[in-house]
Amino acid sequence: MEFTIHNQVLLSVFLIAVVMGGVANKTDFCTMGAVSDWVNMGDTGRLRAWLFAIAVALAGVLLLEATGAATLPTNTFPPYRTANFAWLRYVLGGAMFGIGMTLASGCGNKTCVRLGGGNLKSLVVLAIASSGAYLMLWTEFFETAFNSWLAPTTVDLARFGIQSQELGAVVGGMVGLENSVSLHLILGTVAALGLLVFVFRSEDFRGRFDNILGGAVVGLAVVAGWWITGGSMGQAWKEYAEFAVEIPSRVAVQSYTFISPMGDTVRYLLEPAKLSYVNFGVMALTGVIVGSFLYAIFAKRFRIEWFASGADFANHVAGGVLMGVGGVLSMGCTIGQGVTGVSTLALGSILAFGSIVFGSALTMKVQYYMLDEKGFVAALRMGLADMRLLPRPKAA
Repeated sequence: MEFTIHNQVLLSVFLIAVVMGGVANKTDFCTMGAVSDWVNMGDTGRLRAWLFAIAVALAGVLLLEATGAATLPTNTFPPYRTANFAWLRYVLGGAMFGIGMTLASGCGNKTCVRLGGGNLKSLVVLAIASSGAYLMLWTEFFETAFNSWLAPTTVDLARFGIQSQELGAVVGGMVGLENSVSLHLILGTVAALGLLVFVFRSEDFRGRFDNILGGAVVGLAVVAGWWITGGSMGQAWKEYAEFAVEIPSRVAVQSYTFISPMGDTVRYLLEPAKLSYVNFGVMALTGVIVGSFLYAIFAKRFRIEWFASGADFANHVAGGVLMGVGGVLSMGCTIGQGVTGVSTLALGSILAFGSIVFGSALTMKVQYYMLDEKGFVAALRMGLADMRLLPRPKAA
């Protein structure tokens, strides 16, 4: 059997994902955990690790584009730089995903990492989120439930002479610049350097090498994905697909994301004989699980975990639904939009990233408020019970 360029791309994507999954397990790289540390303990170490991943990915994309090693068009998958600025999709979907990942104890990437480490709760979340993503991507559910009222809110930037929602193109269009390439490089460089300064000035981040390692590996993995699909290998991949007897799925310039691949994985599993359904995302998803599993076995950290209660199960189910539906709605997750998308300097990705953080932080605040309320009531009831145990004072 011939080892085609398509096989080379998928194998490369898988191997990079294996490394990413193993390192994410080792370093506890977790975007939901990052928000939790920040909101609940004031510790920004893991949040800065996430921002470091963004900075590395952004710097890498700038280098790829400046040297011509890769080209990121407006029709990537997902279309980060499209001129159709679907602001409400980004906000609503991002908030839904942020709420969902908090209820489900982790984002799409972390769900795969936890599953590889033996967490069966994550298997349930993965199955439910994947089903939701499948409904959104491969059935009429999105058209019926969302598109009819979301489409009118989409702003076509091309009507204003702006051909992309990439930050440089938007600013350039606003000030009348026809060529915004230089502006893109300037703004991207300033953003990357600003993030690096912000990240490394904190002892919370510098004091734990795993923060640096996790952020660097995730950021470099995203850069590698763009280089593979947007460079010479990607061009050969597209040419192969055009003449293939059975056209492979999702042959486009892209990098790592974890929600739409969940839906694509369900699509493949429903028809496992169709190997053309095995795409970049399916291999990325599988690779992270395998990498996490291998590290868990090697480090003797593999532990079977299950739900602690019915309420725990219900939270994870609800979280899985919100992650699957919200992730497709926002066109990405904490990695897909929060790192890969932001690396393109797309306004929608920046908006989705902020909405995910907001949704997650708000959910945590509500959870702790409810926990405090329950604790107060429990303490009050215990106090009343203790009072009832006391002897009644004698009448005068």
